[in-house]
Amino acid sequence: MSRLARPTDGRMMGGVCAALARRFGTSSTTMRVIFLLSCLLPGPQFLLYIALWILLPSEDKARTAW
Repeated sequence: MSRLARPTDGRMMGGVCAALARRFGTSSTTMRVIFLLSCLLPGPQFLLYIALWILLPSEDKARTAW
């Protein structure tokens, strides 16, 4: 399995949806739609996105750490 890191290409904002899409083997568009639909439900989805944006390393920084 690949390490979870925000890609440097194909990201719109922070790259969180693109990273999750790559990790789970789906398209980033599908992951973005799932995220937007989940925001209609009550819960801390937006806060989770911000936390992942802060906690997940960028792909170029993750490569140098290996």
